[in-house]
Amino acid sequence: NLGRQLGDLNPLVREIAGRKGCVLAGATERPGAPALGQDAGLLAGVGPLGCVVGDDPKALFASVDAVLDFTTPKATLAHAALAAEARAILVIGTTGLQALDLEAIAAAARHTTIVQSANMSLGVNLLMQLTRQAAHLLDEDFDIEIVEMHHRMKVDAPSGTALALGEAAASGRGVALDRVAARGRDGITGARRRGDIGFAVLRGGNVVGDHTVILAADNERIELTHKASDRAIFARGALRAALWARGQKPGLYGMADVLGFTGQPG
Repeated sequence: NLGRQLGDLNPLVREIAGRKGCVLAGATERPGAPALGQDAGLLAGVGPLGCVVGDDPKALFASVDAVLDFTTPKATLAHAALAAEARAILVIGTTGLQALDLEAIAAAARHTTIVQSANMSLGVNLLMQLTRQAAHLLDEDFDIEIVEMHHRMKVDAPSGTALALGEAAASGRGVALDRVAARGRDGITGARRRGDIGFAVLRGGNVVGDHTVILAADNERIELTHKASDRAIFARGALRAALWARGQKPGLYGMADVLGFTGQPG
């Protein structure tokens, strides 16, 4: 019994409609959105589901077991408060969340179960684990650079996933990312500082999301890459997170918890 806050309707609706034991129970959009009043199943191309898109998130949270949220930071904070009030599971795939946003989400998670991740892809979350382990095993002779590319319409940079990969690398080395991140290089920058974690951002076309973590030492280089070609992968991961969250105690979880990586070395 899953509610849906609409950021990109079709992949999530298709994933829910095709999963045995899951029912799309509600969907909301912003006031004035073209999808309002329409059947979510018809909009997603899977046939009528009897679920009409509305604009009342409070009513949605009160009537469902879990909500999948791929919206905006401002909307997500409101949804986290509603989830806490209704004791509904909330799965957050919204990007662009800042430190204060995450603090508010963590506060809401004291009252309900929330799974939040910068990227819901199962493959990307495996990449994060591999990045953490590689950074843990390889010393600072290996420079770490993170390169990401997304479509021309993406508004935040670096991507939330790139920053999460940076956090994974920093965690593997036991340092705080904000102390070692190199997020802008232009002009005469001087030599690369040992131990930095660098970020490079590319934008163009309709690229769904490419991320590469490079560990480069003298005479050898390791590259860990994930390429997304369809947003359906995020829907698949979000639905898996919602199903995993059933029966979990209130708290803030990540995809590492969903996939069982928590507590592993590195």
